[in-house]
Amino acid sequence: MFELSVISALIIAIGVAFLCVKVIFRKNGSFTSQHIHDSEAMRERGIHCVLDQDREMRRRSSLAVDEKIKR
Repeated sequence: MFELSVISALIIAIGVAFLCVKVIFRKNGSFTSQHIHDSEAMRERGIHCVLDQDREMRRRSSLAVDEKIKR
């Protein structure tokens, strides 16, 4: 059980070290944003954040309900 814990901790430490390479060794290094709205490729494909998509669908459905009420 102890060996498994040590191996797991070692694997996690190696993973964290690989993630920090860019931040540590580059001048003014930082992690890039992982948000969908910050990705140019996603914007070109018309893919938005789920919150934006939900807001748009709610707006569309409320407009549809308003049109049905007017008829």
